[in-house]
Amino acid sequence: MTDSAKPASPQRTTATAQTRHRFGLGAVALIGVASFATSCAINPLTGKRELALVPESQEVAMGKQAAEEVGATMGFVDNAELQKYVSDIGMALAAKSERPDLPWSFKVVDDPVVNAFALPGGPIFITRGLLTHMGSEAQLAAVMGHEIGHVTGRHAVRQMSKALVAQGALVVGMAVSDTVAGLGELGMGGLQLLFLRYGRDAEREADDLGYRYSVNTGYDVRAMPAVFATLKRVSEASGGDRLPSWMASHPSPDERIERINKQLATTAPPPGKVERDRFLAVTNGLVYGPDPRQGYFEGQTFKHPQMRFQIAVPPGWKKQNMAQALVAQSADGKGQFQLTMAKGSPSDALQQFQGNKAVTNLERIDMPMNVPGTAARFVATTEGGPANGLIAFVAHEGKTFQMLGLGEAATFAAHEPAVRASQSSFAPLTDAAAMNVQPARVKLITVPSAMTLGDLAKSHTNLPAERLAILNQLEVSSRLEAGQKIKVIEGQVKAEGS
Repeated sequence: MTDSAKPASPQRTTATAQTRHRFGLGAVALIGVASFATSCAINPLTGKRELALVPESQEVAMGKQAAEEVGATMGFVDNAELQKYVSDIGMALAAKSERPDLPWSFKVVDDPVVNAFALPGGPIFITRGLLTHMGSEAQLAAVMGHEIGHVTGRHAVRQMSKALVAQGALVVGMAVSDTVAGLGELGMGGLQLLFLRYGRDAEREADDLGYRYSVNTGYDVRAMPAVFATLKRVSEASGGDRLPSWMASHPSPDERIERINKQLATTAPPPGKVERDRFLAVTNGLVYGPDPRQGYFEGQTFKHPQMRFQIAVPPGWKKQNMAQALVAQSADGKGQFQLTMAKGSPSDALQQFQGNKAVTNLERIDMPMNVPGTAARFVATTEGGPANGLIAFVAHEGKTFQMLGLGEAATFAAHEPAVRASQSSFAPLTDAAAMNVQPARVKLITVPSAMTLGDLAKSHTNLPAERLAILNQLEVSSRLEAGQKIKVIEGQVKAEGS
């Protein structure tokens, strides 16, 4: 959870994990034959014209808005050298694309998940989690080229255009402007664009475009299969739930490796630059895994060193610290708890909350608190139907925090005591050890003598040997030579749920 986390309304609190992957398409398009030809774009891979009802200006505007929200909710890695390094690689690749004049931007977001994603119009983001698992600049370029391919292929625009047609009607003979009336009501703005899944054909197309951009920029595309193999290993080691963009809608890594190997055999690209040493040097010291300075759990107690507070999550509830919120859910799935930031004083925030059209029957209640604040009981209309809830706002260290408990009207009474206890437990964090906690970091070392990676892991126990092997794209049994550069982890790795 970061300082920039935003308050959530009761309509968006239930089923948090599901809501993150849902989006709405509200516009109705009336498309005429006269405008159809001018509403197409050239596919950069096939050279054919394809439906694209969103003009480039709108595409850029949507991407810009979403990029601002990414920065506000996820945050960026505070490392100017690393940011410039990634940006320079991205700009060189984009310059070789079919749309070099877009307002491209490339940034590293402060997220431990192994991921990369692109927004319409040019913003592209690489997570620090992905950087820690790549083995060279050529591998990073392959990932970035794939994301650039999504933008040059206008894959998001094509998805939205299909949705517009599906929800509207193709009216023969009706001439309309290139910009479809009602496009502003499309309803796919901001962070919702992050969860727009492309079809497998689009993913294959992005792979092929990324291959082309890497070759044209002078990188060795023989590095690409190792990228897909690493993504597969990370996914398998994490239970298959930590790669939302790469694995959910993409072809299987094995299929992608087979396709790339066929391209390599067919095209026989010239040897290119790999830049392993340079990449390892720039990423040396990068935070590995969740950053405890942005909040971590000790049992059911959540501690946030940067914002200097702690709070107890209801016992037995599933919990997760996200960039924009701390969330928890009861074992039966019917009780929700969420902690976010709010604007103004606690009284001002409560008044603003009361003005929400979904909120009724708000009644202030007495609640024991460790810091100044106010609380209330309310009834709300949510996406899942009527709900009851408790809301509390507290002031701490110049900030106002919102603690929202919500559940089905028929069952919330059973969860209310646990929610009240959590809200009352919010308190200043004063423990020196908790305040000074530091994250684990990638450390580049030189192998002192010939040994296996498994042998090396015995003297670097902060990461299991299997994970250390994935981090270095090796096997536990792999033989290391004296003088070889290897990544290890320095410091304690804190899991998200601990």
